[in-house]
Amino acid sequence: MSAVALDLAIVLFVAVAAIVYFVFATFLFGAGYEPTYRRAVDTMLRFAEVGPNDTVFDLGAGTGAIVFRAARAYRARVVGVEIEPFRVLILRLRRRFGPFADRITLVWGDLYGLPFGEATVVTAFLWPAAMARLRPKFEAELKPGTRLVSHCHAVPGWTPVRHDAETDVYLYRWPESRGETELTAGGG
Repeated sequence: MSAVALDLAIVLFVAVAAIVYFVFATFLFGAGYEPTYRRAVDTMLRFAEVGPNDTVFDLGAGTGAIVFRAARAYRARVVGVEIEPFRVLILRLRRRFGPFADRITLVWGDLYGLPFGEATVVTAFLWPAAMARLRPKFEAELKPGTRLVSHCHAVPGWTPVRHDAETDVYLYRWPESRGETELTAGGG
C-alpha cells in the first residue's frame, strides 16, 4: 500500500469513527443527537418572544442552533448546557470564533443539576423521559412568567399556551401552563 493510500485510509477511518461517535456513541451520555432545524428554532424563539433583556437556558444545546441564534438575532443572554464532550468542543469553538461571545455562557455538565432561577426563557429538544424528569425541577425553580418552549416533546401534565403543529413546537408559561388536575392532585 502506498503512503498516499495509507494516509487516505487513516483519514477515512478517523472521519467514520468521528461520525459513528457523534451519532451513536453519544447515547452513552443519555444525549442522542438530532439537530433542531432552522424553522423550529425560529418558531421557538418567536413563540417565547425572546428579547435583549432575556436569559435563555438552552437545555441539551447540541452544536448551538438555538444558542447562537438567540444571541445573534435577539441579543439575548444565553446559557447553553451540554453534557457530551465533542459537542461542547464544537460549542466552545463556535463561541470563540463567532460574534456575541460575551452574551453566551456554556455549561459542560448535567442539566438536571443546573439551577434554573435566572432563566426567563427555557428551550428544550429533549426526549419525553427527560421532559418528565425535568418537570418537578421546572415547577420548583422557574420564576412566574418564565416561558418554556419545547420542540417535539411536551411537558407531561402541562397545557401549552400555544402549539405549532407544522414545526411541533410547544410554548408554556409558568405557572399558567400547569394543568388544573395537577394542582388538585398535589402536583403529581
